Parts: sequence; C-alpha cells; structure tokens
Amino acid sequence: MQKIKETLNVLGEPLENCSCEPMTGYFRDGFCKTIAQDTGTHVVCAIVTEEFLQYSLSKGNDLITPIPQWQFPGLKPGDKWCLCVSRWKQAEKVNKAPLVDLRATHEVALKHVSLDLLKQYAV
Repeated sequence: MQKIKETLNVLGEPLENCSCEPMTGYFRDGFCKTIAQDTGTHVVCAIVTEEFLQYSLSKGNDLITPIPQWQFPGLKPGDKWCLCVSRWKQAEKVNKAPLVDLRATHEVALKHVSLDLLKQYAV
C-alpha cells in the first residue's frame, strides 16, 4: 500500500489551516496548497493589512471588492489569506508585505523566497 505524501509547511511540519473565515486557498479549503495549474502559486498564508490591500489594488489585483460568483468575500485588514508568493515577494521589496503564518505557508514558497526572509515576517 502506497503512503500518501503529507503536505508540509516551510518549517518542514504538516501544513496547518490558514483560514476558513474567509475561506481561502486555491482549492477554497482553507489551506495554502498548490498544483501545477495554480499559476499564481497561492502558498503564502498572510495576515493582510490595509497597506498591502491598497498596494495589491495599485498593481491591478483588487482583493477588497467581493466577487460572489468566485466565492470571494473581499478582504479586510486582519483577514488571513493565501497570497501568490510572487505578489508577497514584490510587496516585500517595497516594504508593504504583510505578516506571514509560517505553519500555514506551503513549503513550495521556499522555491521563491528564503526561510530567513519569511521568518522576518512571521507572526
């Protein structure tokens, strides 16, 4: 019998839930899991801030306005959300990156950013 590979976080531990209120994740299951079809690589579990939401909006990604047909409630400061690792990294370079829940951030993030950098933003 083949063992199913466990999904791990950036600390090498089992991936924890990011948020069910609002429901997040590429699969809308609360977890920052990913697959090849997830072109944005939504693997960083972040606690969004007003500053980050406005920055994302300025880059053409409105995370504030609800989109019911996509089961997207719109985000407000303090919400936890699975962000695209590239957007988080972009925001970090201009000092607008939100804090990160390392236990709920998928290990794939380490292909794009270092653990040391993520730890600087850890909650």
